Amino acid sequence: MKSIILESERLILKPLGLPFLSKKYVNWMNDPDVIKFLSSGGDYSLEKLKIFLTEVEKKDILFWAITTKNESNHIGNIKIDPVEIKHGICEYGIMMGDKNEWGKGYAKEASKLVIDFCFKKLNLRKMNLGVIESNKRAVKLYKKLDFIIEGKFINHVSYNGKFVNTLRMALFNQNYIEK
Repeated sequence: MKSIILESERLILKPLGLPFLSKKYVNWMNDPDVIKFLSSGGDYSLEKLKIFLTEVEKKDILFWAITTKNESNHIGNIKIDPVEIKHGICEYGIMMGDKNEWGKGYAKEASKLVIDFCFKKLNLRKMNLGVIESNKRAVKLYKKLDFIIEGKFINHVSYNGKFVNTLRMALFNQNYIEK
């Protein structure tokens, strides 16, 4: 399944691929503030990013570039991968790369577009994510989007030289909730 263009009031989500290859994107992937809670980044070059984007284009994956409508400015990425149609579940991830756009509600707006797509168009029943517990901004966003904490993994991943807790969070499609 491939990404389709999704639009909201201020954003257009476009399939991620080579058109988004840029020095700006490379800079995000090397910016300690941007990649602080990501499992990738820190050693990117234009060539490495080109390889990554080429692979993304080849995959059957839901992966979008988050762009602003007014300037077509690429400000981050959002993805749903994997999608398990048989079980009606998917895994969500988001990265807001452009620090000038942080705090403007774009992550929430982009997330709502993708949640609606997954629940209304794909008819999935549940969306999952993993987040480092100390990533307070992300946890706050996910709670605003109505994700609930399903579990906590103690000392699960290495972060800043020590093992830290991760949360597993989930959002349920209300069409599947027994009443």
